[in-house]
Amino acid sequence: MSTVPPVGPALRRLTVLAAAQAAAWQPRIGHAVRTHVTPLRALGSPRHTTLPGSRQRAEHDHALVSAGSVAALLAGVLLVAAPGTASAQTVRPTTPGSSAFTVPQAEVPSAGLVQVAGPSPYKLPDDGDSAQQFVAMAANLLPLEPPAPQPEPAAGPAPEPGPGPAPVPGWSAPVPNAPTSNPYGKADRGYAAGYHTGVDFAVSPGTPLLAVGDATVVSAGWDGAYGKEVVLRLADGHFAQYAHMSSLAVSAGRRVSAGERIGLSGSTGNSTGPHLHFEIRTSNRYGSVVNPIAYLAGHGVTDF
Repeated sequence: MSTVPPVGPALRRLTVLAAAQAAAWQPRIGHAVRTHVTPLRALGSPRHTTLPGSRQRAEHDHALVSAGSVAALLAGVLLVAAPGTASAQTVRPTTPGSSAFTVPQAEVPSAGLVQVAGPSPYKLPDDGDSAQQFVAMAANLLPLEPPAPQPEPAAGPAPEPGPGPAPVPGWSAPVPNAPTSNPYGKADRGYAAGYHTGVDFAVSPGTPLLAVGDATVVSAGWDGAYGKEVVLRLADGHFAQYAHMSSLAVSAGRRVSAGERIGLSGSTGNSTGPHLHFEIRTSNRYGSVVNPIAYLAGHGVTDF
């Protein structure tokens, strides 16, 4: 006679666990029985006994639900008795790793198993090392692009130049680069002033004589001991006198510019030979004179 080990405590624990699992699955099994078994039962039962709301229908459904509970209890016993053979598995969230969700008992789930997420390894797009490169950036934080070059406007006609500044009066030597034969201020009893009131330039007859600055012709003609002469009123109020000329090219009242020819040199009047007697006066009268060379040098004239 074989000996059977006692199974009382173990069977009670198994019964309690199976009952708890059956209670959790009872509503689902009952629903499945009502929706899938009822049509098959109706094929073999009288039509009048299974009308909704009838007493026979209620008693029959109750019997089916009870049968479902017993089936669930037996299924629970099998689940507990054979761990790892369940037809459904629980998926649980995990920390970031090989996948966002993983199954606890199998690398590949059984056929027909419904999962929240598959256990495939998680990888960054394009095998990137950091997810920062896949973060979207707001448009106002993106690097500024240089503005596109704008087409240059078509060049229009050049504007006409406006009036320039008034020209500064020029200055000139009466006979450029001519040598002097008698300087200004030399004492001489032969002159009424007792000294030479101008400077003499030794030039041949017919040498062009030039206006020393912009001026107005005050007089042009014969003047006793000076012979033929021209007197100019300069822009600064001084007077320039040219004496012993052979011919005159201007007349009183005419405007002349610096460097313009006013006549030719000669030896008219009280003269001992061809030359130009040249004076600078502060007023248009005899003896009110200044050094002609110093005056012109003060205006930048150096070609004496």
